[in-house]
Amino acid sequence: MEREEVGPGTVIVREGEPGDRFYVVFAGMLSVSQRDRGNVGVLRPGDYFGEVALAMGVPRTATVAAITPAVVASCDRETFDEF
Repeated sequence: MEREEVGPGTVIVREGEPGDRFYVVFAGMLSVSQRDRGNVGVLRPGDYFGEVALAMGVPRTATVAAITPAVVASCDRETFDEF
């Protein structure tokens, strides 16, 4: 897994783009939004995202952006598939 620190406003994944990584939130708060529904949730430490695009082979279903300074860890498709 690769660790990454992100600042407020940083978009980590964008709805409609291909998904190539799975993420786990270690610190901070992230917003989850969809074009047709607006803000649909908040992710906190212990939450994860990106699994739908990897598992189902579909584009990202939501945009995830940092609300506060945050730390996430991610893995690529190959590592994800091992689990």
